[in-house]
Amino acid sequence: MELLFISFFCYLLGSIPFGYILTKIILKKDIREIGSGNIGATNAIRTGNKLIGYSTLILDILKAVIPLLYLKFYYLDYIYLGSLCAFIGHVFPVWLKFKGGKGVATYLGILFCINYLFGLVFITMWITIFLIFKYSSLSSILATLSIPIFHFFYLNNDNYYFFIILFILIFYTHRQNVKRLINNTESKTKIY
Repeated sequence: MELLFISFFCYLLGSIPFGYILTKIILKKDIREIGSGNIGATNAIRTGNKLIGYSTLILDILKAVIPLLYLKFYYLDYIYLGSLCAFIGHVFPVWLKFKGGKGVATYLGILFCINYLFGLVFITMWITIFLIFKYSSLSSILATLSIPIFHFFYLNNDNYYFFIILFILIFYTHRQNVKRLINNTESKTKIY
């Protein structure tokens, strides 16, 4: 029963579509009809309203941080399960017919909760790749890939399989971006 409650609780918090909610409240528009149609922070920035974009980013990070900090202090054995459920909630939210974001901001919250070094490695890689190429999608994919590699070489324990699974999921959510990157039709992102 405890396992079911934790899974459901983390999924529900992860499934809150902040990009959709904020765009609806502030702009009176459906974010799914703007830019890429995605509900995540990068597309929220494309609304032209930086407050919506950066608020979405922060809230999508926090919806992983809040339940995972609770698990870290009271149910540490379930931290990876809770992380996966929060991530899946973001990518497949029940409120939007299971069509959600790409999971990067929620993944960042997961990383900081599990080990702050993961979060720092991710941010460093993301910023470096973004400054060179200006593609948010490419930065997200490669920064996500850096985590299991870093984990394998520097921490050397079995949990890197968890990060491989999340990399595969993030790669899957970016599959259209990958096609556009290959075809050189991907849009560059302005984040400032």
